[in-house]
Amino acid sequence: MHLQGKELKTVNPTQTTLGLYCHVPFCASTCDFCAFYQEKPRRGDLDRYLSAMDAEFALISDSRSVDTVFWGGGTPGLLSAKDLECLGRSMLKRLGNAPAEWTIEMAPSTVKADKLAVLRDLGVTRISMGVQSFDEELLESLGRLHRPNQIYKAWSLVEAAGFPQTNLDLMFAIPNQSMQQWEGAIREAARLGPSHLSTYCLTFEEDTALYVKLSQGKLKIDEERELRFYERGWELLAELGYAQYEISNFSKDGAECIHNVNTWRMAEWIGCGPSAASQYRGERYQRPSNLKEWAASMESGLSPKVELVSLDASILMADAIIFGLRMNVGIDLADIALRFPAPKVMAVLEPLLAFFEAEGLLIRDGTHAHLTHKGRLVCDAIGSAVLEAVV
Repeated sequence: MHLQGKELKTVNPTQTTLGLYCHVPFCASTCDFCAFYQEKPRRGDLDRYLSAMDAEFALISDSRSVDTVFWGGGTPGLLSAKDLECLGRSMLKRLGNAPAEWTIEMAPSTVKADKLAVLRDLGVTRISMGVQSFDEELLESLGRLHRPNQIYKAWSLVEAAGFPQTNLDLMFAIPNQSMQQWEGAIREAARLGPSHLSTYCLTFEEDTALYVKLSQGKLKIDEERELRFYERGWELLAELGYAQYEISNFSKDGAECIHNVNTWRMAEWIGCGPSAASQYRGERYQRPSNLKEWAASMESGLSPKVELVSLDASILMADAIIFGLRMNVGIDLADIALRFPAPKVMAVLEPLLAFFEAEGLLIRDGTHAHLTHKGRLVCDAIGSAVLEAVV
């Protein structure tokens, strides 16, 4: 389903927006597919984390209001109601007011009524729950702690708390997952009625249990199978009333995740917490992926930056095209050229975009461009081609 001509609400791509991402690195266990930095939730580490986050929030010196907030992990919902309130109040003390959009990720096994009440009172607008599957055997194969009955219990609590927006994450192309199971997961998620759904193809990240199995030959990647899952998911979600606005994201009208849309359009965001990434003031960097090292820096009033990249217009232009094309609404090349003036890069990319158009992967209408259905199926390859052309 194309959204050509439809603009996402509340987003002005020419406006300099500011987001805030908070990384909560605590997990009770490591899922087999997860490569994110995480720690076991020990009380001493939790207390030090909360104190260091308060110090990091105090380092934010931007006078602009923060438009969107996203708490990810790890498992933010693993924090107790008291700790969630402490972290939220600490952040709001710096921001002044609750942002228009504030999303928090929670695992079904961590959802409790007292936590939801605290988050609702703080001003959280969206709970995003990582369901992945409703099938017990598939959940076990992913190393997930929750079981199907916990999903329904958690969902009842989330609905009762009355958040304006809700999201469920689903995963496909799981080993031994049938197409019938994938369709069943989508239908069951839609039956629960979230305003937003995210669907992710299982990937084999290095330093994960699944990657080890892949390297041992116990699992294999089947790209044709993955494409069948992609296509069927897109088709079924459209039938069920969820409009695709990005390769992996679907929503009811007006329920798009604006925080993510802004990052795809190369706006700015500040990352707080160990391993949190930022794109801010001409730089892209991360905090150290080590709780003790990060906390010591915050306690000393320092602002450590690892994997630091200085951004120029050429990098931002290429990334705005790569990530912008992942969205169904597409890109406006004139707007991108105005925001990130890099005429040499645009001169290189114009023939490439013409090639994509000739191959039926992309449609041009003046300065506007969006991928076709065929193009969206190979969007990663298109992104790689754009990147290679400008390096």
